[in-house]
Amino acid sequence: MTDVTGVPHLFSASLKQEELFPIREVSRLTGVNPVTLRAWERRYGLIVPTRTDSGHRLYSQADIEAVRSILAWIDRGVAVSKVGKILARSEAAKTFAAPRIMDSVSGEWDDCQACFRRAVTHFDEPGLALLYGQVFSTYPLAVVFQQILIPLWQELQVRQHGYGQASEWLFFDSFLRGRVLSRLQLGQSAQGQRVMLVAIPGHCHELELLVAGLLLSSQEVFISVLALGQPLLELPLVCEKVAPRALLLYSNHAPDQELQRDLFRLSQGLDCPVALVGEAAELAAESLAGSPFGCLGNDARLMQRRLQQFLDGHLDT
Repeated sequence: MTDVTGVPHLFSASLKQEELFPIREVSRLTGVNPVTLRAWERRYGLIVPTRTDSGHRLYSQADIEAVRSILAWIDRGVAVSKVGKILARSEAAKTFAAPRIMDSVSGEWDDCQACFRRAVTHFDEPGLALLYGQVFSTYPLAVVFQQILIPLWQELQVRQHGYGQASEWLFFDSFLRGRVLSRLQLGQSAQGQRVMLVAIPGHCHELELLVAGLLLSSQEVFISVLALGQPLLELPLVCEKVAPRALLLYSNHAPDQELQRDLFRLSQGLDCPVALVGEAAELAAESLAGSPFGCLGNDARLMQRRLQQFLDGHLDT
């Protein structure tokens, strides 16, 4: 079955024979040299390619996406030795999020991404809008963003070596930002407790911040997302005027000691509790144990519940 975009319907169960790539081709596609790829396999177990009878490595498309994910985390300041835990946690979240779907329709999320990828490649905004509506009629909000749309967005972000690929990512990024912002503005109850969400400058893209706001919002909590580039030094002034119930700081980078000191100084000038959101909350959880900061993490299944616990004073900090 096909829709008006000419792409397979989201629920197509057709399976394609998996294509495998030699190490030189993976190196060309990702920019990672073969020596590094072998080291990631032997030293850290980050990638486990199949082997031919003669011992040559062959990589699947999933392996290539794993390489791109590793690069993305390294660019965010995460040590390669810690990337494995992050990837394992993401895979565990995927399996937990919808076990019946994972058991009954293998690869369905990949099929969804393939449909979106084709629409993006053709710069087909009407087709993209149609797919966007279809996927939300099928999956929960958290699954749509954390398992389908954001992974594809990240893939397109790091794969910008060929002609037109930067334009594809910008097209997809603009489309998603518009849809998420609209959903965030229309779907919240102004009667809930007001919580401010702000990005640590240079630590995320606008889409990541908006999606976090959407995943954190509920009938009980109104998430006010401040503009990207909001100076941290001026947050005490903003909080004094707005009087939020809490301030959430969003980051996907590993916080260094200097940033942690800056955040501690910031918290001392605020009259509301402060919590970290995003991968920074996962990466800094141990170093911030016992501090006044809450860590809400980056798992859509848990963030909303942890936020409510934080507001109620029941979340361990």
